[in-house]
Amino acid sequence: MKLSEGIKANTYIIDHIDLNINVTRRLQMLGMTRGTKVLVLNKKNHGPMIIKVRGTRFALGKGFCDGIFVEVPKR
Repeated sequence: MKLSEGIKANTYIIDHIDLNINVTRRLQMLGMTRGTKVLVLNKKNHGPMIIKVRGTRFALGKGFCDGIFVEVPKR
């Protein structure tokens, strides 16, 4: 599923990133790699999604969130 489909206060695991190579590399340098946990802190219909990755908060637009694919962690 896409990160943009995520629900507030839920944790997901990054499966893969399907964006422009430069954007993908930048996100990877910021710690968003395969297997990393992502917590959705805030999500609105319009505007950026606020997420927490490795202790750092990020605001990502819907276009970026549509290119980040995640899976629900197994419990």
